[in-house]
Amino acid sequence: MQENARYAVGIDIGTTVIRCVVGHIDSTTGAPSVVGVGQAPNTGMRKGVVANLQGPAAAIDAALGEAERMSGYQVDYATVSINGSHILSVKADGMIAVGAMDHEVTHEDLMRIEDVATVGKVPANREILEVVPHSYRLDGQDNIKDPLGMTGTRLEIRANVVSALAPHLHNLQKTAEMAKVDAHTIVPSVLAAAKAVLKEQQIENGVAVIDMGASTTSVAVFEEGDLQYVGVVPVGGANITNDLAIGLKADPEIAEKVKLSHASATGRKNNEGISVKEGEDIYTFSTSDIDEIVEARLEEIFEAVENELKKAGRAGQLPSGVVLTGGTANLANIVEFARTKLGLAARVGQVHGLGGAIENIEQPEYAAACGLMLIDSESALGNSGKKSTRERKNNGKNAKQSFKKASNGARKFLGKFKV
Repeated sequence: MQENARYAVGIDIGTTVIRCVVGHIDSTTGAPSVVGVGQAPNTGMRKGVVANLQGPAAAIDAALGEAERMSGYQVDYATVSINGSHILSVKADGMIAVGAMDHEVTHEDLMRIEDVATVGKVPANREILEVVPHSYRLDGQDNIKDPLGMTGTRLEIRANVVSALAPHLHNLQKTAEMAKVDAHTIVPSVLAAAKAVLKEQQIENGVAVIDMGASTTSVAVFEEGDLQYVGVVPVGGANITNDLAIGLKADPEIAEKVKLSHASATGRKNNEGISVKEGEDIYTFSTSDIDEIVEARLEEIFEAVENELKKAGRAGQLPSGVVLTGGTANLANIVEFARTKLGLAARVGQVHGLGGAIENIEQPEYAAACGLMLIDSESALGNSGKKSTRERKNNGKNAKQSFKKASNGARKFLGKFKV
């Protein structure tokens, strides 16, 4: 492809698998279409955070290389995901004087009031990922969604602040640099998944996205058009596999096959025998044993999800229910289990609004990577034509500067979150 062609890249850095999606941005409409997909097994991460820099760096390189070969692009930059129970969501408010009576609110005023609102709300060892304004108040006028250009003297804000531990964010940035990728924006994976699967009416009515990964289950609650809460539970699909391995007295590889092919989120009435082949050996298990093990772990996961919804004050109170994403959302009958356990409407999320002829891109495990690519396409950084980092050295780029750049980019993306 031509060097000046515009592209967008999302890299979902999961604990066990890294997925990469490359999109071509139409020069006329600005809409992205998927032209490359890659994935690679990941090592060196625990519960969504980096424990060994080399493992994720190698996996990013492998997944990105596969997507590059498919798309024909040489990737220079990307939007990447962050995960882990260290991600927190807190409410904040603030007030500033914006000037004389005829002063119009500017972008600088909005940035200043965000800084005022977050002072003292976020500890020094944490980095702000998102500042989500819920409403503004200008000279006594309440419930203003966007005060830009309005006239007034006293501006107040109510907002939601999402933050992550700075060392974990820095290590994630470092792994991308080791793979020769400029991670210019870092976004919580559940917010990226929401970007890909939610519609505007759902965000307005009230909906929760439950991103069910291998080692974490993330929850994001939306209502009245805004992000209301983010929480991460350090339990996921890998825990189901481990439970099956222990309960069935089988190797983890066999347990994974049992989970993918024969597990059900809801108990089956008839007890049947199922067989799994591994090499020359055939293993037989009963569906009642499998169901008992899977259901016990899902009870724990969804009880934790229910607690997160209670923290957000939205348990049982979301008209658009919950949308399930992530690899574990492929578990048979998971929708019925979620509907019963949470007392809400439930469905498996499908990626929407993307062109391209890539197979399986609508599957729930690709939701985060597709959402990251969509966010990357909207950032419109104008990086096309730059010399690829895969063809140049890091030029002594200071890690601290890169870290600050990624954090600032993450704080800007939510203004483009509307779908």
